[in-house]
Amino acid sequence: MRLVIQGQNLLPEHLAHLSTLNGQRVFRPLTSHAYVLSDTAPNPEISAYCETHKIDCAFVKDEHTLDDIGLVVMDMDSTLINIECIDEIADMQGLKPQVAAITESAMRGEIEFAESLRRRVTLLAGLDDSALQRVYDERLQLNPGALTLLEALRARGIKTLLVSGGFTFFTERLKQRVGLDYAHANVLEIIDGKLTGRVLGDVLDAQGKADWLNRIRAELGLSSEQVVAIGDGANDLKMMAAAGIGIAYHAKPVVRAQATYAISNTGLDGALNLLSPA
Repeated sequence: MRLVIQGQNLLPEHLAHLSTLNGQRVFRPLTSHAYVLSDTAPNPEISAYCETHKIDCAFVKDEHTLDDIGLVVMDMDSTLINIECIDEIADMQGLKPQVAAITESAMRGEIEFAESLRRRVTLLAGLDDSALQRVYDERLQLNPGALTLLEALRARGIKTLLVSGGFTFFTERLKQRVGLDYAHANVLEIIDGKLTGRVLGDVLDAQGKADWLNRIRAELGLSSEQVVAIGDGANDLKMMAAAGIGIAYHAKPVVRAQATYAISNTGLDGALNLLSPA
């Protein structure tokens, strides 16, 4: 097992103290803000120190490296990108607080996702579909480290799947923009240039995400252990459970508690540091 520590808040004095807690052993740098120490075992004192100082800390199994991964599956909203698209669409209707409250409740696992999505989409009825392009152009940004992660995965021949409880309007554009291999999401019904307040077909919910992960995994001839899933909300838990490695990214407590590893103080490229061999 190896210990990976990382984050913008990681200072030399933190590194020195953590070395002391590990018997004065010296960490090897992975990047300017990430370090690794091999041959370690879980230590609650180290975990507590890192939590207090907002440093990401993970005790990573030796077999968990990118060398053994063939597919990385990611959520979209608040994971690959910096916004919840439906909340920003609702803002065009002056309804962001109402919709955001439902979004938050669903992400905490308090409302079933399919029901929460239908309730939110209903509030968008009558909105001009040009609002979708405005959200994409004016508000949507990739989260820090996203391109670095995707470029590294592509260089290794690792396939990428974006699977979202959001909408194909955004996933398809992101697929082309950043070179994803696969993307699946919900389809908004639009008639005469207006959102009807309905989703076409079955809602792609938590089980749908897990199903797509397993479908693409099987097509690629991979085992579950060769898949990484990255997400932030309760709707991602089933797909994370279907993967050999589940990474919680700036996630809700319920997700961090069930994930294999968590990234809370660095960008998506922190996943590369977690899965780099010691």
